[in-house]
Amino acid sequence: MLTSVEADLLQVLSSPLRLRIVSLLARETLCTTHLVEETGARQTNLSNHLKVLREAGVVDTEPCGNYTYYRLRPQVIEALAGSFTELAAAARETAAADRRRPCL
Repeated sequence: MLTSVEADLLQVLSSPLRLRIVSLLARETLCTTHLVEETGARQTNLSNHLKVLREAGVVDTEPCGNYTYYRLRPQVIEALAGSFTELAAAARETAAADRRRPCL
């Protein structure tokens, strides 16, 4: 069963732009300027999405002069993936044992 924290994280990642940002940050640490170039989003829109990702603990920030770099926190994604792996394993067990609740 997913926790409420994991459900909140799924909601955060359900935005196509935020999912694109996460995909880009999985490959390299980028600043806002790079993310604007890669996504085509407006800077203010992108900043709002980055704030949501930051507050959810998905990304870390690193100031560098006039820029802020963003880095994906892989442990957050791994934890969510682990929960889905557990759900899949439980579903396989249920199917293999042909477990079903009788109707009354």
